[in-house]
Amino acid sequence: MADPARAAKLAQRIKVVVAEALGRRVKDPRLEGVTVTDARVTNDLQHATIYYTVFGDEVAQADAAKGLEKAKGVLRQEVGRNITVRLTPTLEFVADQIPVVASNLEQLLREAKKRDAEVAALAASAKHAGDADPYKSDVPDDVELDEDDFDEEETDLIDHEAIDEDRNK
Repeated sequence: MADPARAAKLAQRIKVVVAEALGRRVKDPRLEGVTVTDARVTNDLQHATIYYTVFGDEVAQADAAKGLEKAKGVLRQEVGRNITVRLTPTLEFVADQIPVVASNLEQLLREAKKRDAEVAALAASAKHAGDADPYKSDVPDDVELDEDDFDEEETDLIDHEAIDEDRNK
């Protein structure tokens, strides 16, 4: 069994080889808009899963899947020529769902931004439920206070006598 690092390196190499082979060797017009996005190889290096996206609608995606299944043998042969493992891994093609998930996420972000704007508009026109200053004061409203009105008491937070007692012990 190979280590995961070797499997990851082999997967990246397979991804590059398949992408180049789709452009050079495979002349199927159904595969014109196919982009290889990722590849994964099992730790025993026997099976490779290749993820792809297709530019177009569902019909183009279905045609691309059929084209990849038809070209699987040629692509596996090309992979076998360009990698250095004893056995060429089998290839499996899977349509990548990341663009679909990303578009759904973007739609959710747009909705959240719209709702935030609505809440901000409501907050701008909102009034306090009670007084503007909810804190009670004992001073009547007609009396103005200065800084001089407050007593400045010096409070000694350290009890020096307790420290002296501890040192003498």
